[in-house]
Amino acid sequence: MDQNEAPLVDALAEYHRLDRYGFTPPGHRQGHGADPRVRAVLGEQTFRSDVLASAGLDSRSSSGGYLKKAEQLMAEAVGAEQAFFSTCGSSLSVKAAVLAVAAGKGDLLVSRDAHKSIVAGLVFSGIQPRWIQPRWDPELHLAHPPSPADVEQMWNRYPDAAGCLIVSPTPYGTCADIAAIAAVCHDRGKPLIVDEAWGAHLPFHDDLPTWAMDAGADICVVSVHKMGAGFEQGSVYHLQGDLVDPAHLSACADLLMTTSPNSILYSAIDGWRRQMVQHGAELLGNALALSRRLRTDIEALPGFHVLEDELLAVESSHDLDRMQVLIDLSGLGISGYQAADWLRDTHRIDMGLSDHRRIMATLSMADDEATATRLTDALRALADAAPTMTPPPPVALPAPHELELETAVLPRDAFFGPTEDVPTAEAVGRVAAEQITPYPPGIPAIVPGEVINAAVIDYLESGLRAGMVLPDPADPALTTIRVLQK
Repeated sequence: MDQNEAPLVDALAEYHRLDRYGFTPPGHRQGHGADPRVRAVLGEQTFRSDVLASAGLDSRSSSGGYLKKAEQLMAEAVGAEQAFFSTCGSSLSVKAAVLAVAAGKGDLLVSRDAHKSIVAGLVFSGIQPRWIQPRWDPELHLAHPPSPADVEQMWNRYPDAAGCLIVSPTPYGTCADIAAIAAVCHDRGKPLIVDEAWGAHLPFHDDLPTWAMDAGADICVVSVHKMGAGFEQGSVYHLQGDLVDPAHLSACADLLMTTSPNSILYSAIDGWRRQMVQHGAELLGNALALSRRLRTDIEALPGFHVLEDELLAVESSHDLDRMQVLIDLSGLGISGYQAADWLRDTHRIDMGLSDHRRIMATLSMADDEATATRLTDALRALADAAPTMTPPPPVALPAPHELELETAVLPRDAFFGPTEDVPTAEAVGRVAAEQITPYPPGIPAIVPGEVINAAVIDYLESGLRAGMVLPDPADPALTTIRVLQK
């Protein structure tokens, strides 16, 4: 195929050239009906490009095949057999993968550092998760991906599970040994799903961690908006091999996705693929060189430490995406929550992740010396301001074994069962009926169906006092927790 083409982008240009007009949604009619104040903020071209996908960008019967061709071009560009675009984010894509592989079949091996969207897929499907415990780092207090041996051990315990799902890269940029894990799964004739939401860029430069499709995964889900140049909600899921039926995977996605996909999101994915094929090696090479310099510059600042070597070891992670710059602030005596808020308030800089002791700067191919200097200048000012900040409240960090909650009830049965809200102190020993997720990074501390313990309650309550955000419980202040009725 001609990778210089961008069929969706070209179709949108042709739509404008022909001066098409639709007596169809969207009702703003290419911006003519939109509030001028809104157009002034969002831009005239944004509304002009928001056209109906079928009976608009394409014909009523999609006879132009623009989307299909764009997906075929994407699959060829990254070395997958098939690719599917989603305008509902990787949250939808990974749910579709879970449904296609395991719904109606019982068990699924799932890494316990899974994103909350994966837990939602378990709730929708009624699947029994068999949790693969990640390698909890008691020193750094973060989760490394499971090892091939961890996955094999779980297959030995649950040989009838329908498949396996892992997260790589993690939100901290650490990567699993996907090739070895895929081999463990394939030895049993079972598929491997990789939630690679943070890895859309990986196929396009040799110095980045191994792309899941190259490593033998069967399904891989990526978020183009995270490490690519797509709009928010732009996602692609890729498929190869014969262990997952592509028609069934597509049908599962169709159950979940909107019937009104956004042409702007589709076109941005299409255009980004062309950009990566033509210029990705150069753009990402520049970004990696910038990351190396930035890491060195930040490490030289007093009170800052850029994590790298301690994330890579036999007992931790297999590889690291160095475009994710994870910065420890312990030397400043402040929390990551404080630092993120201070940087936003005083220097108008938003960080990609913050926790009790770290912040993360996520670099992309769009960054340059100017943006890197802006960050280092702000961090230098943060070091100067840190002594004036109130010491952060302590966070009661659980021991690794205390994070491994017992699953007593299927997530679906707990979520949809009879529930009650109880004072948080009385929730210990009860079965959770909601998920509770520090965000970011979005990994649930409590999943529906798990038995709540005191250590995790202490962690969440102390985290809230320190600045943690919990967006999903019924009571965000965590004075009560929703549990299954006895």
